[in-house]
Amino acid sequence: MTFSSAAGAAAQVAGISTSANAARAFVNRAVMQAVFNVLEQQGRAAGLPDFIISSILNQLTVNINYAPLECKDVVVNHPNPAADIRTTMDTRPKCIIFGTTVTALCNKDMCKLDGSEQNKLADTIPSTHLTISGTLMTTNIIMSNWSRQMWQSVVNRVLRATASRPFGLHFFSAVATVS
Repeated sequence: MTFSSAAGAAAQVAGISTSANAARAFVNRAVMQAVFNVLEQQGRAAGLPDFIISSILNQLTVNINYAPLECKDVVVNHPNPAADIRTTMDTRPKCIIFGTTVTALCNKDMCKLDGSEQNKLADTIPSTHLTISGTLMTTNIIMSNWSRQMWQSVVNRVLRATASRPFGLHFFSAVATVS
């Protein structure tokens, strides 16, 4: 998830946030809702009544850590994105976006994505903006004793669930660490 306060960015890129907090909140809601949906389905499959499932979910805390990418400017679906990057002395990234995916970053007027030698000046997206980490904590005695395999199964199903949501194709890997 990215954010931009650039004029017109929201009109050009569906779903781009206008602030870092809004981008983090979006990711947090998407992951938390997927976790709750998976656990709710699991509870129903086990034959638990809704009030018990609700009680169990109320004992779960999801904390997500994510550093959203700021786009000072955006160029969307352009055959030669460098031609549309406005030249400024600002060093914050200008984002090259195809569809809803940021594919490269450019600073100042140094970005060429036309196959020339200057192509090397386009930056890849730092991994800090591609990684979502988090913790699930529960005070439910049964869930707190689940095995690593059980939690990994939940995480795998959460990953599949996020794939069907907006930006779902960007969620492609997840690991559970039980401690």
